[in-house]
Amino acid sequence: MKPTYLTEQSISEFISRALAEDIGDGDHSSLASIPADARKQARLLVKGEGVLAGVELAGYIFNAVDPDLQLQVTLQDGEIVKYGDVAFTVKGKAQSILTAERLVLNCMQRMSGIATYTHYLTRLIAGTNAKLLDTRKTTPNFRMMEKWAVLIGGGANHRFGLFDMIILKDNHVDYAGGIREAITATQNYLKEKGKDLRIEVETRTLEEVQEALDTGGVRRIMLDNMSPDMMREAVTLIGGRYETEASGGITEETIRAVAESGVDFISVGALTHSTKSLDLSLKAF
Repeated sequence: MKPTYLTEQSISEFISRALAEDIGDGDHSSLASIPADARKQARLLVKGEGVLAGVELAGYIFNAVDPDLQLQVTLQDGEIVKYGDVAFTVKGKAQSILTAERLVLNCMQRMSGIATYTHYLTRLIAGTNAKLLDTRKTTPNFRMMEKWAVLIGGGANHRFGLFDMIILKDNHVDYAGGIREAITATQNYLKEKGKDLRIEVETRTLEEVQEALDTGGVRRIMLDNMSPDMMREAVTLIGGRYETEASGGITEETIRAVAESGVDFISVGALTHSTKSLDLSLKAF
């Protein structure tokens, strides 16, 4: 089941904008050098190791460029791949294949890199109760695909944007005058606007955790930049009354200890802002 942000309309609009950016008034390289009636085929070659992502999206892209293109998929999203694997073959009008090529590769390489790193981190916390989350540290206008890739890699999505969940972070708390003030103002705002949004509040110390507990009215308490030992104390203090999320400065070396502190979620911005793309290539044959 796809998440709510992945609709036929949202995918179509993304592809339309991306193709307009790339094609402009025409793919003149292909139009100039390739006969209009030439029909060819190409295959998607994997040139690295990781988790494949973006195959389904590639199908949408090829169809948007030319509905007559035929895609034969041999490897699905989420499959572990290695150098030399062939993910799919595309057949049809040569000009259409070339026009779609770069958008397909740009999306799939980026998405596969994210899925690969997400899969790697989920394995590091396997056996704990913690779930790996992404963040809003995404590429503008490409967030939908990056969050989709996190799901393919075995992670979970945090809020999609500023509109579908409230997170009262350190600056919100400081501007509002404190934890209690920020939560109370938020509760009043939601009541006034008739909105039903989850509230999460960021805490930096055990004192702020206690203030959040004393105030109540939230869904989740974020433990920001705390050591695993402090997180363990915070989790004990919270005692299951609210969900807990670890965030800030979490690395490959520390994520296991963070997960073992007992938190429910671990959010890692590096899933989307610092991931190396998986090398893929679309080759004629």
